[in-house]
Amino acid sequence: MLGEDFLASRNFDLLRGKRVGLITNHTGMTARGEQTRVMLQRALGRGLVALYAPEHGIDGTIGAGIHVSTRRDAVTGLTVYSLYGPTRKPTPAMLAPIDVLVFDLQDIGCRSYTYISTMAVAMEAAAQNGKEFVVLDRPNPLGGHRVEGPPLESQWKSFVGQVPIPYVHGMTVGELAMMIAGERMIAAVPKLTVVKMQGWQRNMTWQDTGLRWYRTSPNIPYATSPAYYVATGILGGGSAVDIGIGTDNPFGYAGGRGVNPNALLAYCQRLNTPGVSFSPYSRKGFGGVKLNINPRASADLTALDVFLLAELNRQTRGKVLAISGSKLNLFNKVYGSESLYRDLKRGVSPMHIVAGWQRHNDSFRSRRQRYLLYP
Repeated sequence: MLGEDFLASRNFDLLRGKRVGLITNHTGMTARGEQTRVMLQRALGRGLVALYAPEHGIDGTIGAGIHVSTRRDAVTGLTVYSLYGPTRKPTPAMLAPIDVLVFDLQDIGCRSYTYISTMAVAMEAAAQNGKEFVVLDRPNPLGGHRVEGPPLESQWKSFVGQVPIPYVHGMTVGELAMMIAGERMIAAVPKLTVVKMQGWQRNMTWQDTGLRWYRTSPNIPYATSPAYYVATGILGGGSAVDIGIGTDNPFGYAGGRGVNPNALLAYCQRLNTPGVSFSPYSRKGFGGVKLNINPRASADLTALDVFLLAELNRQTRGKVLAISGSKLNLFNKVYGSESLYRDLKRGVSPMHIVAGWQRHNDSFRSRRQRYLLYP
């Protein structure tokens, strides 16, 4: 039972008599397939005052990195304020009509996906403007145990890395909101309420929930897509690479211009990647491997991303990391540090790079423990 369904079972007691603003999009759906904004408008009437949309817009159709405009919602008739345009943090004027800001977006469990960045800055804005903040909790499609990847260095804080957590954090948005507040990861902390799910457990992947998956953004079409996003998303910031954007499975490929598919396949088969298999492919001048990831794969998918990046850079004689300017800046922001670019350039092994994450991730696992809501 999703957080919003549990709230409905309590007759929306948290929100009655308050002026409500809702951060949502097309993923804000009840288990029965009704839009959250429609459900709240029916229950609260004029109590639902305003909507706020993250990257990709209220309908989830706008491409990555493209500004979203403030507009009227055709479904509810309410104003949808853009949180991915001139500002990414709700302004005092946007929050003036409301008493409580409600967050209902489906996250994918990776730090560089901007929905959790939207949540963090909206929590801060709510606190600074005297508004309550409510999170309607949802499952982490990668499950609650997977903690992987590099830490975020403070100088690389950005909207693709807003809170200092590992690249893959293994938390629900509700748990993450509690940690953001409890660890003072933002300048001001609001009065926070998390409406828990009922029945979710940490060992569940999306396939175990029985819920329908709604494409969270144009390149995350399937419930399996978050795992592929983790396995090739960092690699995708390089040059002369193909990660399958525009194919049947975005992020499901790892290739380089002119790379011999069988050579990369042989490399991948020597890696220890339980639950991940590879097959060779070539298209449009690119060669490489197509990934097949079991949702329960025990392989470190972020480590795989770095191994693929290093090997493709080697097989293209450095063309993958031939990046500079804004592209290099974004690459470093996604990774959370300039160390990956620097280390691979000077020949540091991927194994050594990955080993460097472990102490931070062990510390994070113990720090997050007090914020976990589910067994």
